[in-house]
Amino acid sequence: MAEDPLGGADDEFREMLRRFLAGEGDLDPAKLAGAAGLPTDPLMVARLMGQLQKAMNASGDGVDWQLAKDESGRIAAQGSIRSSSTELEQLRQALNVAALWLDEATSITQLTSEPTLVTRADWARLTLPVWTQLAEPVATSISDSLTSVLDQQVPDELKSMVANAGQMMRSLVGTLFSLQLGHVVGQLAGEVVSGGDIGIPLLPGRDDTDVQAALIPQNLAAFGEGLDIPADQVQLYLAVRELAHARLFRHARWLRQHLISAITDYARGISIDTERIESLAADFDPANPESLREALTSGALIPPKTEAQVAALGRLETTLALIEGWVDVVTAQATSRLPKADAVAETVRRRRASGGPAESAFATLVGLELRPRRLREAAAFWQRITDAVGADGRDGLWAHPDLLPGADDIDDPSRVIATLQGGTTAEPDALDQALSDLLADDSGDRPIEGAPGEAPEEPSV
Repeated sequence: MAEDPLGGADDEFREMLRRFLAGEGDLDPAKLAGAAGLPTDPLMVARLMGQLQKAMNASGDGVDWQLAKDESGRIAAQGSIRSSSTELEQLRQALNVAALWLDEATSITQLTSEPTLVTRADWARLTLPVWTQLAEPVATSISDSLTSVLDQQVPDELKSMVANAGQMMRSLVGTLFSLQLGHVVGQLAGEVVSGGDIGIPLLPGRDDTDVQAALIPQNLAAFGEGLDIPADQVQLYLAVRELAHARLFRHARWLRQHLISAITDYARGISIDTERIESLAADFDPANPESLREALTSGALIPPKTEAQVAALGRLETTLALIEGWVDVVTAQATSRLPKADAVAETVRRRRASGGPAESAFATLVGLELRPRRLREAAAFWQRITDAVGADGRDGLWAHPDLLPGADDIDDPSRVIATLQGGTTAEPDALDQALSDLLADDSGDRPIEGAPGEAPEEPSV
């Protein structure tokens, strides 16, 4: 018989985990589910334990994205109802009218892809790849940190037991994270009303630069419940918002990847406080799992942000505020015909101020608060730009990332307005100044003909 490469000590560790997952340990599996932010109903607990048991024997490493996909689809389908053909036709007409109204409010052209109506399950399935991209750096960081603690920080007398358990722990942590990811995305599918509701376009278009506009009929109907506003006005307002958002990202083709890269770069900078994990494990009381839940959800395991992360977060929040502010201003102009447009806008603002459908998802999966804190100031900025130079001048600021206003511009739009009106020119940045210095001789009159050791280039025409 071939020798077990893992050894008896690893078998002992595996048996200890098996007993726990079978409910034979001191910790109630329902409490583990609750600490991880998952429902504690018997069905969910049974699914959690079953998936963790499978993970013990799996050869994979890290997060199981197929599990996340299955879980998000299962949760999104719960409570899902089919919209009537009449409701769907009303929304299609609303999208058609919204496109015409937007043509009057912005110079940014219409989409090349037809807007679509999707179910909750469709939204979860189609958007999960982006959520995966955003969440993977954090999942990897958690797995690496926990494995490091297991491998390096345990007492010497336990070293032999856990010597070969690293991959098993990665699989267990990855499975737990997959279920959490699927649960969050599935729940979010029951709250969002459109493809751009969270501030970033999540639905894929025909290619990497295309954007798909979409409405979720069931959630849009739920949005309007309890409001003293006719349903057709709610539909038109939200259709205009969605199309404005999608048009902006299709026009500024760099913007989507700019945001996603900024979020993932921020997430990769997240580390886990291993000393806090050790302390938490030493002090954990199985009878009181609330302390574990609080540590997992409050960010206590993540050290304070670095200076670079603080700066990156500021830039990210400014960009998000500029996006949402632009959408607000354009939508207000396009829906000026709606008697209840202001009431719908106020409902959107209150929903966003309370956290919105995305904030808990980003906080849980990425460890990042993505609330555009300066939204009102950004909307006021875009309104001043519109009043000064019109829609064409305003929308031209999205042509290139170098033209995008910054936080100082939101505070004082006068420089941007003066530049757009041709009254002044923008001050050169450090790179521009360096290039100017490089291309001038000591007197500043004659261009340098070539760098040292290089033949001078032919002048360009």
